[in-house]
Amino acid sequence: MDLLSLRYFQAVARHQHISRAAEELRVAQPSVSRTIIRLESELGIPLFDRQGRRIRLNEHGAAFLRRVERALAELDDARREMADAAGDGPGRVAVAAETLLQLAGVLPAFRERRPGVEVRLFQAPLESMRRHLRSAEVDFALASQPLAGPELCSVELAREEVLLAVPPGHPLAGRERVTVAELAGEEFVSTRAGHWQRSLLERLFAREGLAPRVVCEGDEAAATPELIGAGLGIGLMPAVARLTLGERSPVTWLRLDAADCHRTLTLVWRKGAHLSPAALEFRRLAMERIMPVEA
Repeated sequence: MDLLSLRYFQAVARHQHISRAAEELRVAQPSVSRTIIRLESELGIPLFDRQGRRIRLNEHGAAFLRRVERALAELDDARREMADAAGDGPGRVAVAAETLLQLAGVLPAFRERRPGVEVRLFQAPLESMRRHLRSAEVDFALASQPLAGPELCSVELAREEVLLAVPPGHPLAGRERVTVAELAGEEFVSTRAGHWQRSLLERLFAREGLAPRVVCEGDEAAATPELIGAGLGIGLMPAVARLTLGERSPVTWLRLDAADCHRTLTLVWRKGAHLSPAALEFRRLAMERIMPVEA
């Protein structure tokens, strides 16, 4: 069992696909297939379930992956730590976030203080961010919903109210507040499952023994106000959206009479991970510049 075999296994497990893993690794597909078969033979147990040309990580593979990712992350940390000690280049900072817009206030200041540092950004839902952290692909995750675990550290950056947005001509448009129960028959515009807006919507409705009627879902949260304004439905939006849109807002805003109807932004990193001077500077700036929003 060598490092190359483990890297191949990690790539196949990530993609659940031999060809895509081979493309990422820039090697021939037969080489990846042979490596996985050899690894399974050495371990004495299948790591993937196979149906024709389809391949899926099984429970043994998932357990093995967790340990492989920890081992490879430690090695990657060691390499970066030695590179920092040797003064080998300006360094790299990688961040995963559900909404990259939140980083707009941090990146200009960071680039001014750390010119030449490579910045890599990944837009990802919650579980993908957890995987990125575990495998050391990123230094930080900027999460809009709880991302915790014994292997993670976090700091709260901002907390803001989440509002209900409705089209201007909607029957609720003249109201200041509304309960979740009153929204039982409404149609919602939201993000896909796994994103914070959808998770919050489902959680608020579940408390009332209800399920929301989502008629429009996607990954482009910034388009939500326009879709709501066009009459496709109503939806949840963070208070910062009302401030950002201002007088040109295509929607009317209401408050929800519901406990915990807010978004909390947290910066998360892997416990014990090596954070370069550039990464530490990024964390400091994030704590200074991503501030709570007044509703």
